Amino acid sequence: MDVSHSKDLLLSERFAFDSAERAQSGIVCGIDEAGRGPLAGDVYAAAVILPEGLVIDGLDDSKKLSEKKRELLYDEITAKADAYCIATATAAEIDEINILNAALLAMKRAFDGLGKVPALVLVDGNKAPDLGIPVKTVVKGDSLSASIAAASVLAKVARDRYMQELDKKYPQYMFAKHKGYGTKLHYEMIAQYGLCPEHRRSFFKRHTV
Repeated sequence: MDVSHSKDLLLSERFAFDSAERAQSGIVCGIDEAGRGPLAGDVYAAAVILPEGLVIDGLDDSKKLSEKKRELLYDEITAKADAYCIATATAAEIDEINILNAALLAMKRAFDGLGKVPALVLVDGNKAPDLGIPVKTVVKGDSLSASIAAASVLAKVARDRYMQELDKKYPQYMFAKHKGYGTKLHYEMIAQYGLCPEHRRSFFKRHTV
């Protein structure tokens, strides 16, 4: 089997996964987050409802895609989805309730902002917020479900764009380069300039900065 055929098969399996869930439950929503690991900035989440029969070429876990491909997919997903919403939890909220609970809060906000109530929500990973309707967690869901993959792309692109805006506000930290992750460059900038208001203080308890 050549590589392109293998990718096509995986793509069709993602959409088939969602079709099977729709056949059993009704309208399906996928939810994923981006930005749990970085030292700075909001955590993002997206909720997406895709129509039955839609296939988006190249849709995959956002981490496996180039920035250019993610941007193209973002435009296609937002144009073709039945409903979508992107939401956040702030660095201050992360410090107050911890990163897991902040990510779940961002997911709930994304779900609440959909304007359409699905019958089932598929959430990437093994933890999910209480949404008041049936929820199924799917480990590695961004590789298995088209709806979750779409949500991962929206959350990732939206967060990267936000970090580029933070880069303009705090150019000394070079946020556009490392997106807030704990790279050598980022730690060097923190050592030189200290923490800015967008840094997650709770992530530095074990570090001297």
